[in-house]
Amino acid sequence: MKHEEIETRLKDLIVDRLFLKVAPEALEADASLIEVYGVDSVCLLELVVGLEDEFGIQIEDGDFNVRNFESVASLAEFVRTRLAGTPGPA
Repeated sequence: MKHEEIETRLKDLIVDRLFLKVAPEALEADASLIEVYGVDSVCLLELVVGLEDEFGIQIEDGDFNVRNFESVASLAEFVRTRLAGTPGPA
């Protein structure tokens, strides 16, 4: 799966699952989801479920590192590593 496709799907998922009042294409890839978009721990759990559903990946307890969920770009990297069958960054 291409980098751009992953980011597009992630943006759609984030806006849909978190009910953000912003167009998916308006999400900045490097902007902090926590600081800029107000994502909290409850939202992160919703994102985990969404990532598992959307991409068919399994997220383990050790993957719950804020760096993996900091931005669309970091989520995209995490998803890419999982889709490639390698452990995500810790």
